[in-house]
Amino acid sequence: MRVVVGRIGKPHGLRGQVTVELRTDEPDERFAQGSVLFADGAVGKLTVAEIHWHSGRLLVSFVGYESRSAAESLRGTMVEVERDEAASPTEQDEYYDSALIGCRVETLRGELVGLVDDVVHLPSQELLSVVTATGREVLIPFVSQIVPTVDLANRRILIDPPIGLIEEPADAN
Repeated sequence: MRVVVGRIGKPHGLRGQVTVELRTDEPDERFAQGSVLFADGAVGKLTVAEIHWHSGRLLVSFVGYESRSAAESLRGTMVEVERDEAASPTEQDEYYDSALIGCRVETLRGELVGLVDDVVHLPSQELLSVVTATGREVLIPFVSQIVPTVDLANRRILIDPPIGLIEEPADAN
């Protein structure tokens, strides 16, 4: 199965390096020299020529994109890797987005909140985007205080939401 591991950003320097907005907790593995990434659109496959970190950002250069203008043509491209569906992250309490999407979300009291539709990655934390039975989106901070239990075997996530996080908005009439 293919999973998104990043989005190519702006060029850096004159030799074809680009910044990468990461969508993986394993950047050194996913973007290792020689790795083949699948790119959306007409780009097709990209082979990583080299990587390095600069001021907390991952910089990557790709084979065949050795100039700034060539690198600029990649801007905005989503890149994916092929991953075994049975694979799981090496760290405890880490989950692949694809394993969370579709899980039932319930409160500790057993009340159904909805289904995970997406995982939103922000610089400081992740959010579970949960769609309720009424079609409303609820964003739940994916932190242990609010999400104490993730049971992938049963496709169920238990939450202990603070007051006001999941309640339906009052009718405006």
